[in-house]
Amino acid sequence: MINGAAGRILHVDLTARTLRVETPPKEFYRTYMGGSAMGLYYSLKHMPVGADPLGPDNVFSLMLSPTVGAHISGQSRMATTARSPLTGGMGDSQGGGFFPADMKFAGFDGIVVYGQASAPVYLWLHEGRAELRDAAHLWGRTTTEVEEILRRELGDERIEVAQCGPAGERLARLAAIMNMANRANGRTGLGAVMGAKRLKAVVVRGRPRRIAVADAERVKELARSGVQALRENPDVWAFHEYSTASVVRNQQRRGTLPHRNYSEGQFYYFDALSGERMAATIMNQRHTCFACAVSCKPVVQTTWDGHPVGPQHGGPEYETSAMLGASCGVSDLNAISYANKVCNEQGLDTIGTGATIAWAMECFFRGVLTVEDVGYPLHFGDAGAMVRTVELIAARSGFGDVLADGSDRAAERLGKGQEFLTTVKHAEMPAHMPHANASLRVIYAVSPFGPDHQSSEFDFRIEEGASDLHLRRLKLLGFDHSLVRGSLDEEKVRFALQTQYFYSFLDSAVLCQFVFGPAWALYGPEETVQVVAAVTGWQDFNLSELLTIGARRLNMMRLLNQRLGFDRKADRLPAKAFRPLQGTGPTAGTVILQAQVEAAQDIYYRLAGWDVATGNPTPQRLRELGLGWAAA
Repeated sequence: MINGAAGRILHVDLTARTLRVETPPKEFYRTYMGGSAMGLYYSLKHMPVGADPLGPDNVFSLMLSPTVGAHISGQSRMATTARSPLTGGMGDSQGGGFFPADMKFAGFDGIVVYGQASAPVYLWLHEGRAELRDAAHLWGRTTTEVEEILRRELGDERIEVAQCGPAGERLARLAAIMNMANRANGRTGLGAVMGAKRLKAVVVRGRPRRIAVADAERVKELARSGVQALRENPDVWAFHEYSTASVVRNQQRRGTLPHRNYSEGQFYYFDALSGERMAATIMNQRHTCFACAVSCKPVVQTTWDGHPVGPQHGGPEYETSAMLGASCGVSDLNAISYANKVCNEQGLDTIGTGATIAWAMECFFRGVLTVEDVGYPLHFGDAGAMVRTVELIAARSGFGDVLADGSDRAAERLGKGQEFLTTVKHAEMPAHMPHANASLRVIYAVSPFGPDHQSSEFDFRIEEGASDLHLRRLKLLGFDHSLVRGSLDEEKVRFALQTQYFYSFLDSAVLCQFVFGPAWALYGPEETVQVVAAVTGWQDFNLSELLTIGARRLNMMRLLNQRLGFDRKADRLPAKAFRPLQGTGPTAGTVILQAQVEAAQDIYYRLAGWDVATGNPTPQRLRELGLGWAAA
């Protein structure tokens, strides 16, 4: 067993109702680290080509890493992987809270789930033991109800529960996996995978303890230095004070706050959605993840139209307020908070849900959809219509049934509205617009699991005017000068790829990207390397190996997608992205040029060691990364 790890992976066959514990060798952890890369390993090994995302052959995993449970900020996270019912390619999503650390304390580094239960079950992990239990009485219950029932049933108020909500049970492809009833593994529809497998929940109870790390004193020093640096880092301190919604004002200033379904980059009523406004009105506290000093999770208490929103429902993050709010033209923070509550109770991804509703609103605005199609008026700015649509999506009722599988499939089902889609690989673009971040145009297109704003660093961190902290850290990744604003040349593409490798490592080490990162986070590249070395005892671990692990994970995902029929043809931004932005502000009139993006993709594939014609990893690149076994 290596330092930091429990040394045990649980394999669960739901069809046969059997449990098996694997004890991987030390080399396995050093090669794949944990998280997403480790989950992808088991998919490569055991998932048949063409496995139905909602069928028994899909391999579903929840994975930690050696750093999870160490007493330092940003480590209590887990990665979930499976073939995505939303994209059809590999799905991947990270989430935080207390569940990940408790799963480690319960004696497991990961769970791999095969098959399909004949009736609803939940998995119960405690004191190194695992058992499957009947969950028929939990089926159809909201996430908060399930947590309350299980606490009574197990006689323990301190259990942690990761579950699919009713939306996942109904196989909505926008379904998330929820823990604490307000922390989400949100993107790529993996809540529907749990629902299809009839795995209602994974329940863990870990006895709080300090995991065995190689250099406990060094971990303490790094933890203390992070607390001291918190006030000195304006980006992270703003998250601490105002949650991720603190970026609303900056997004408005830069013209990258999506409004009216990505038609504009500014929203006139943006300040009503800001973290500062939320803190001054309805936010009554900030919550945290295990052992984290950043405490960026908003907790609100309010009502909307007579419906209460309590602390157990958390509060809207930036992406939630941007997609259910600004993109839908809604400025009522109480309505957004209630819609967020519905998503959390029912198990829906707020990004995909908000973007899908914004798409439907534009279709209604353009006359493509009518009251006869929807059942009610669906205007931009109508908070009541937005909330009603969220509720219908969760219930798969009426027009909500059309939208529950995302906007791309809704357009296909209706036979109209394709020109207003904001999707790549069937997944909706998030609330960071590529119009002011040129490298995002490439990353959104090539990302194996759909467009993701947390897969690389933003351009303004390296462009003229970037802060000394950002430039000093990025110099370690090979960038010794700032880059031209708005450029998409080879240096900008290399910046996108190198930072993508870094973020890909973080998704394998399942370290929080607000706490660890290549530029702006609480800890930079040097400290990230030091934390891994201090926990594991790998004293020769360095930045080069970190980036290699990140590259390995990215290539594994791309290889799995290749098996599933994906190639460069899937790496396309939607037609809407190439239309000029309307409205006012610095991005008004901005046009993304398709030829420029395609030329940058050529550079990206070449730098990544992938075939430029297909966009897939070459055999040589796979061998370089120790993945020759998977290409055979």
